[in-house]
Amino acid sequence: MTIQHKIIWNETKDYMFITLGLLMYTIAFTVFLMPYEIVAGGVTGLSAIIYYATGFHLENTYLIINGLLLIVALKILGYKFLMKTIYAIFMLALMLKFAQDVLPKQPNGLPFKLMGEGQEFISMIIGCTITGIALATVFNNNGSTGGTDIIAASVNKYNNNISLGSVLFSVDFCIIGSCMFFPQFGDYIERAHKVTFGFCVMAMENYVLDYVMNRSRQSVQFMIFSRKWQEIANAIGTQMNHGVTILDGHGWYTGNKMKVLCILAKKRESTNIFRLIKMIDPQAFVSQSAVIGVYGEGFDEMNVKIKESEKELVKSEK
Repeated sequence: MTIQHKIIWNETKDYMFITLGLLMYTIAFTVFLMPYEIVAGGVTGLSAIIYYATGFHLENTYLIINGLLLIVALKILGYKFLMKTIYAIFMLALMLKFAQDVLPKQPNGLPFKLMGEGQEFISMIIGCTITGIALATVFNNNGSTGGTDIIAASVNKYNNNISLGSVLFSVDFCIIGSCMFFPQFGDYIERAHKVTFGFCVMAMENYVLDYVMNRSRQSVQFMIFSRKWQEIANAIGTQMNHGVTILDGHGWYTGNKMKVLCILAKKRESTNIFRLIKMIDPQAFVSQSAVIGVYGEGFDEMNVKIKESEKELVKSEK
């Protein structure tokens, strides 16, 4: 496979998984959250709040708000950065509209309650679990659902001292808290009930999102002791296209010198690495350990901001 074909395949794969994530999000939102008028954060949550209060179609509000945000963000972040976001916004709007059209309706026009009457809590748990997994699928494939993500990225570009998580939390807090200002939701107690549920949605969805994303990014370190170290290194380097570091070792008991292979890999690659080692040298001694984080080429980027004053200080000390 040429480099050009590999780039095309990676982009195609990203769009396929982004679409899958959006489909999961649509099902979770329209089947488990929307029928019980459970509020959530983000532009989708804000659109749902407006729909519950006024009856204005959710997908239309979603497109209008995201359209306004995109106009601003295109100048700040650039078209290339937002290509997949634009795709996700329009695709999610179409999916939300289609799902509402095909699902059976309650008398109030909302989708039917799959879990039955009085099952708001269990429906919230199932819905948030699926939406968390769906968002992680989108984010892990270089996508975004737009909305508050655009706001966070725009703010972060001009003020590095404010983290993305802080911006997202603040915006979602305001969106969910806005339920208190809609008398259509009932008295203050009923509105407070919706806000409380909304905060539960935000907490659980973010927990599942972080868990899935961190698990998919989890890395491991292999230390391989084998007389056939050269064959193992060649197999891992050529068949898995993976880097291998060769260390010099010295046995205390035997006094023999030997080579030790050190490999940093994604946890999902572990099975293939073990398979290669066992095929070449079943007697190899292998140590596998989890690492907190691996940063650099092929792994995560070091997400730290460096001020100009700090750069100048380092230069002056050289």
